[in-house]
Amino acid sequence: MTTVYALHENPEWFPPFARAFEAEGVEVVEWLLTDGVLDLDSAPPEGIFWSRISASAHTRDHGLSKDYARSVLSWLEAHGRRTVNGRRVLELEMSKVDQLTALKAAGIDTPRTVAAVGRDRILEAAQGFDVPFIIKHNQGGKGLGVRKFDSHEELAAYVASSEFEEPQDGITLVQEFIQAAEPFITRAEIVGGRFVYAIKADTARGGFQLCPADACAIDPETGRPIMPPGATIAPEPGQQLFSLREGFDHPVIASFEEFARRNQLEVCGIEFIETADGRVLTYDVNTNTNYNAAVEAVAPTSAPRELVRYLATLG
Repeated sequence: MTTVYALHENPEWFPPFARAFEAEGVEVVEWLLTDGVLDLDSAPPEGIFWSRISASAHTRDHGLSKDYARSVLSWLEAHGRRTVNGRRVLELEMSKVDQLTALKAAGIDTPRTVAAVGRDRILEAAQGFDVPFIIKHNQGGKGLGVRKFDSHEELAAYVASSEFEEPQDGITLVQEFIQAAEPFITRAEIVGGRFVYAIKADTARGGFQLCPADACAIDPETGRPIMPPGATIAPEPGQQLFSLREGFDHPVIASFEEFARRNQLEVCGIEFIETADGRVLTYDVNTNTNYNAAVEAVAPTSAPRELVRYLATLG
């Protein structure tokens, strides 16, 4: 059986996948793209190369990972190696502008968004928005730079203050604030271009920080981890931000599957909100998707194992 090489930068997120590879009897080699040496005159090993580089890598002092991954994926694909979530998908991960324009091109509704390139253009970008509205980082993940504003004056004060969070790529998005019909977002998990299951994330407790990985779990009231890194026991029910959305069947799923196929997104989690005014708005595409232990415990199938089974078919 062909070896799978997992290209990533955060070992804390990998244990659920390591267990799935072991359970399925598939050999995996972790390739950490934090720093290294790449000999362009050499040939890559044979195998399947699965990329799960995150847009939030720089928040873990892995600021080189994005461009290291670009180099490695370009090298692999130039040699004809099979990549999963390859070079094109990396760009989707790194840019919400890329995600939103691709979603709109596929006929999927998204929130009204204006991109400000440079701190000095944020107020101009926000001029056409009614309040409240939000801003966020174009290179996001983990709710980076997401803030809600109830007035344009409040935004102006923030942009001029020392508290302003400079985005990694210099691009800030101004976006309509979406009033949800109920206080949750839905994330559709897709593996091999096919829907696996949907999860609900509690926005009343989780706010904008809705990373489902157990290593991300932070209690919004205390700011402390709900689960320490490496833990495998799910949090108590009262601490749950994530739950399985049982029996979810909605036409948007078929649109997401087609979007994934069109954009070579073999593994992803796509997030959307059902709004108070009856819209379904898709706002985020996660290509390094993580899975939650509590959801996995009750899900009809294991997403990490579905992923490993899919990768095994490619060898």
